[in-house]
Amino acid sequence: MLAIATILLLLMGLAHSYLGERYILIRLSRRDNLPKVLGSAAFTMGTLRFVWHLITVAWGALAFLVYSSGNGAVSSDQVLTVIGGAALVSAAFPLYFTRGRHLSWVVFIAVGVLLLASRGS
Repeated sequence: MLAIATILLLLMGLAHSYLGERYILIRLSRRDNLPKVLGSAAFTMGTLRFVWHLITVAWGALAFLVYSSGNGAVSSDQVLTVIGGAALVSAAFPLYFTRGRHLSWVVFIAVGVLLLASRGS
């Protein structure tokens, strides 16, 4: 269960960065009406890219924690509970804000359920 959850987290992060860059961020960067935060549209675009890809880094770090929790470096139940809960909470955002059209909620629910179910095993 931990291996599947780790792989799902890594794949979700990679898909998020690649597809977001290709289909959202590049198109946004071509617009001439982006708000000028701190004086420039370039800063706005840089901020969007930073935040966008930061999510990928965060989920990659979580994938590492899931993987390493099997080695006893930390209390597995503690790590799995926190990350499983975070995955389930993360599922709520695309369900609410896109009314389920962004399918990341499916993967987040799968990860959350797998992690919470694997505690104590």
